[in-house]
Amino acid sequence: MNTTLIVFVVLYLLGTLGIGVWAGTRVKNTSDFAVAGRSLPLVMVITTTFATWFGAETVMGIPAKFVQGGLGAIIEDPFGAGLCLVLVGAFFAARLYRRNLLTIGDFYRQRFGKGVEVVCSLAIILSYLGWVAAQVTALGLVFNILTNGAMSAETGMVVGLLAVLVYVVVGGFLAVAWTDFIQMIVLVLGLSAIAVFSADLAGGAGVVLDLARQKELGRFLPAPTFTDIAMFIGAALTMMLGSIPQQDVFQRVMSAKDARTAQRGAVIGGFGYIAFAFVPMFIVLAAVVVMGDRALDLAQNDYQRVLPTFIMGHMPLLMQILFFGALLSAIKSTSSATLLAPTTSFVENILKQLRPGMSDRQQLVAMRVTLVVFAFAVLAYAIALQGTPIYELVSAAYQVTLVAAFVPLVFGLYWERATTQGAVCAIAAGVAVWVLFFPQVTTWGEFFPGQLAGLLAALAGMLAGSLAPQWLANRHEHVSHHLPRHG
Repeated sequence: MNTTLIVFVVLYLLGTLGIGVWAGTRVKNTSDFAVAGRSLPLVMVITTTFATWFGAETVMGIPAKFVQGGLGAIIEDPFGAGLCLVLVGAFFAARLYRRNLLTIGDFYRQRFGKGVEVVCSLAIILSYLGWVAAQVTALGLVFNILTNGAMSAETGMVVGLLAVLVYVVVGGFLAVAWTDFIQMIVLVLGLSAIAVFSADLAGGAGVVLDLARQKELGRFLPAPTFTDIAMFIGAALTMMLGSIPQQDVFQRVMSAKDARTAQRGAVIGGFGYIAFAFVPMFIVLAAVVVMGDRALDLAQNDYQRVLPTFIMGHMPLLMQILFFGALLSAIKSTSSATLLAPTTSFVENILKQLRPGMSDRQQLVAMRVTLVVFAFAVLAYAIALQGTPIYELVSAAYQVTLVAAFVPLVFGLYWERATTQGAVCAIAAGVAVWVLFFPQVTTWGEFFPGQLAGLLAALAGMLAGSLAPQWLANRHEHVSHHLPRHG
């Protein structure tokens, strides 16, 4: 056990905790707690949107997927995830910002009524279970590795979750934004230094890139078969579109000081995420050069340990400190906001329906209490799902919002003829068809992705539900006009 390394990690955790407590002194109302009072400058919007996706799977999941299957295997993340932020900035940020909303669920209520608000908010809240569980799982793994097994993964999950929970409960999104700003600086500088050191260990960047060419890791497009193409498109759209109606994305964009900052911050953050996600991929390729078959075996069987094993076994103490600082920054930045997002959605869009007339102070207390309850529910979920790969936990999280919440959001913003009946039909059709493709129900999912089928069904439901009543009304009026009049 490296005591010096552990001391540095503990000091770093205490430092971010201190920032969160300081931010908490500036939280005066629910707007401060949920969207940082809509006051953040461009640089902080960029860092906090970049931090939206740069979590455990970016550092430990994506690189191993890349080594196993090339660029085509990571279409969902980072490409789909990064383009989600770009699309949010280009088509959604300004329109939603001008509505002055606290949550994405508020939009569904304003546009389609309370029923759609509650259903879409529930879908959004449920989607966070897998997403946050992935970060908690990674925190447990980090502390287990840091202590050389002296701390169990389960205990590590508890310690890591508490380290995040305290500053989020105290400081809300203000704490998230400030800690994201510091943590993303640590992450970018730390991983960049490790990439340079890794290239040197491997004999130069050219050697690492040659390995990528030899293994044909630049393959991007799928095999030219209907099923392969459909699966590729389904994977790409899961996070690209399914993450758009998400509260954490909404919070980060809406925390900007104005609509233009919200747009630019999301677009720059999205492209920045895609570009920098290649850094941990490069480091893992360097690990394969240095470690040989052992790295490939780990990538295949226990990929979450590839980078930590490489860093701990082949790098000096300074690089180890930088790596775990960067890794904890990635995990904490993602887990903090993804704990806060479902909490604000629950209080604003569900609890307020059950308890109308809550004061702002009561809402603030309810958000903090709900945050603690949700955190320990996620902890139990993460412990129950131990052994499930982090990448799979994350990618599965966004299918429910893709089939249930995406179509009502897009059509509600861009199509004046969209109706409440259309939104209800979209949600019902999307979820029903998606469930039909579950392996426990049918084998259809082996030939066509269920989330893509659900998305197409939701689209059809929105069009039919919105247009059919209007068409029937026009038809009735037309028939009535041409009926013979008696008397």
